Amino acid sequence: MVRFHLALLGATLASLAVAGSAVGQKSAWVPDRGDGTFVNPVIHADYSDPDVVRVGDDYYMTSSSFNCAPGLPILHSRDLVNWRIINHALKRQIPEDVFRVPQHGKGCWAPSFRFHKDRYWIYYPDPDFGIYVITASDPAGEWSAPVLVKGGKGLIDPCPLWDADGQVYLMHAWARSRAGFANVLTVVKLNPEGTRAIDDGRVVIDGANFPGYTTIEGPKFAKRAGYYYIFAPAGGVKEGWQSVFRSRSVYGPYEARIVLERGSTPVNGPHQGAWIDTPSGEDWFMHFQDKEAYGRVVHLQPMVWRDDWPVMGADPEGDGKGEPVPTFRKPGVRTALARFEPQTTDEFDAKALGLQWQWQANPGENWVSLEAKRGSLRLFAQPAPAPDSLWLAPNLLMQKWTAPEFVATTRLDLGGALVGETAGLVVFSLDYAWIAVTKNPKGFRLAVRTNLDARGGASEKELAGVDSPKSVAYLRATIMAGGKVQFSHSGDNRRFTPLGDVFTAKPGHWIGAKIGLFIIAPPGASATGHVDADWFRVTGPAS
Repeated sequence: MVRFHLALLGATLASLAVAGSAVGQKSAWVPDRGDGTFVNPVIHADYSDPDVVRVGDDYYMTSSSFNCAPGLPILHSRDLVNWRIINHALKRQIPEDVFRVPQHGKGCWAPSFRFHKDRYWIYYPDPDFGIYVITASDPAGEWSAPVLVKGGKGLIDPCPLWDADGQVYLMHAWARSRAGFANVLTVVKLNPEGTRAIDDGRVVIDGANFPGYTTIEGPKFAKRAGYYYIFAPAGGVKEGWQSVFRSRSVYGPYEARIVLERGSTPVNGPHQGAWIDTPSGEDWFMHFQDKEAYGRVVHLQPMVWRDDWPVMGADPEGDGKGEPVPTFRKPGVRTALARFEPQTTDEFDAKALGLQWQWQANPGENWVSLEAKRGSLRLFAQPAPAPDSLWLAPNLLMQKWTAPEFVATTRLDLGGALVGETAGLVVFSLDYAWIAVTKNPKGFRLAVRTNLDARGGASEKELAGVDSPKSVAYLRATIMAGGKVQFSHSGDNRRFTPLGDVFTAKPGHWIGAKIGLFIIAPPGASATGHVDADWFRVTGPAS
């Protein structure tokens, strides 16, 4: 039954790729060159701390999602290069009472993805509550409710290992911000069901015992050729490297080797990821690179084993310390595949929102409708939590940036908005900016506003604005190299007029900048209106 579903899924994804190309829109980032090679990053979007599991010919990825809801995205691929979002494993963040409001930088940190006894397993940490596990028989279907495996503050980056003798182990790292210490890895025993810790755990890696090592985290636990392996980055997200530790015993002692570092390349990090094998016997490693406003983008490295140590990427010195490759041949697959990328454009003509969309917190039941006006997305205004700031507004509907340069355009109709309500297109990060329309007693005002220290409590300031009698507006954000953003508007979707100065985006709290839609009512508003979005389209920079 599972195999049948996977075959159907592959066919569905191929048809989606064809349908997307039929729209005639130019993709903003295409890693598959179409000649048997690929270019890194294979996903130019913020999929931090990626982990990948292979089942047969299918690969599934998940990643950190922090405070965003739904969380724990599930992506599918047949070749490790072309990826598409197929689900979210966590529909709502828990505890519900905590995640009713944005919890920037909190929530789902680095997860692990495994397949064991015909089930898919994701262990994920919330650094304020502990380590959870969820399971599913089908990664594109329903996932179980989270079970708290080990409670406590500061427990992060878990990864299980089912050993040959039946014992289940769970390795995890520590967050200094909660636990008061870091740079160590701990192994705990779990019950046979893998749902509960049955001992207090033992430290198996202490960075103090490895000269030059700081911030060891993100471990992935594996066993091969009689060795226990720990794939773990160190040295920090932006300037660190990828190490591997090995031992003949679960509890060590472990020896260490740096297997992937920046070298002569522009790829800083390279950080935390997944070792994957293919049906044909190849080995690959996926990791992320921190690119500031663009988030933590995903790279794919070839990998070989040499003297029972992995060597990743290119190894120009022949010393076992690899460096990232900019391009390489694609992994070998058994069938020809269509090219596609994670979803961006949404015409809002389906029964559900596209899987690219996330909220800043758990959504309310009355925030959105795809049925109130067929072929459009209706967003219902919610009262602002504070005047002149969206930092704590939970009802921002946003998606990841997916290329170094792209154009996002939408058509909005504020005919159903009430006086004082504002709806528009937002680029959101620690600093944010928007182009939006506000309904006032005499008509409408189109403006660009920025907030240059939203997390610090700053207020928005208007950069430019024009009055308009029309409720309909075409709004556009052009993202340029370096995370620079130019907003513009149009009355006919043909000629766009820039409005306001260029805005430079920053990363968010542990995540990249995001882009999306919003409608906000004045604080304390008792009656609210709505805005209709006809579509949201993302294209390449020349479109």
